[in-house]
Amino acid sequence: MFISPMLLDSREKPFSDPSYVFEPKMDGHRLILSKSGVETRLFTRNHQDCTRQYPELYAVPVSGDVVLDGEVCFTDPETGQEDHELVMERLQLTKKKAIRSFAEHRPVSYRIWDILFLRGRDLRNLPLVRRRAILEAALQENDYFKLVTQTDGAGEELFQLIVEQSGEGIVAKRKGGLYVSRRSHDWLKIIHYKEENVWIGGFDKAGFGWLAYKEGDDGVRRPAGRIEEGMSPLQKKEFMVVSRELITHEDADYVYLEPQLQAKVKYRNWTRHGMLRDAVFVDFITS
Repeated sequence: MFISPMLLDSREKPFSDPSYVFEPKMDGHRLILSKSGVETRLFTRNHQDCTRQYPELYAVPVSGDVVLDGEVCFTDPETGQEDHELVMERLQLTKKKAIRSFAEHRPVSYRIWDILFLRGRDLRNLPLVRRRAILEAALQENDYFKLVTQTDGAGEELFQLIVEQSGEGIVAKRKGGLYVSRRSHDWLKIIHYKEENVWIGGFDKAGFGWLAYKEGDDGVRRPAGRIEEGMSPLQKKEFMVVSRELITHEDADYVYLEPQLQAKVKYRNWTRHGMLRDAVFVDFITS
């Protein structure tokens, strides 16, 4: 049984509030798990059936039929950090042999934060703290199934700890909130963004983004991804006016510029390929 997941609103800065619990934000992909009898089915947030991708998650340590909500994660054993890219690569695997190899040598874990059904009972109209108590009693944690830890009230303290650990951010959840299959103010994500100065070296002809370049220690500017969010209509208009004087060449998809425009962006992290992940424009840098 698939249930459309509850989605998070955003908040810029961390806060503390005794009416909330706070969780570290996981860095994998959302997973709704449904176990009915001996069958386990796995779904992404968009209802994509990904059951065959994660055979290590078939044996659910809960007695009876259950529907769970959480995140599939892979933790790098060398760094202790969650590897978002590896999880997304795993999701795209199609060959059974490759899937079995990853399940054996680089298994994922399911980080669980909610329980929606248990043994035929719909739990979604119970407050969060009651659902959490039922989840803790029902789940027998192991290497593949783990509860997401919660901090009561002290969101700022948890966020500072996450920053020190270079984590993804935190999620704030109202204790009395019900589970709804839509975006809700009862769940708030506060992302730990970093900042970087980049050069803008081009733009998408379709109008979806600017090309970012990062200057290395050797003075060479290399591609660093795309900036697709954060620009106001006025900033976009100003950019197009200035960029006309900087065009060097173009291809079917992009117009390339002499990199004279510099901008500050915020981003989640650097990918293994040296690209900014989820870069958001903050402002132009003027000399």
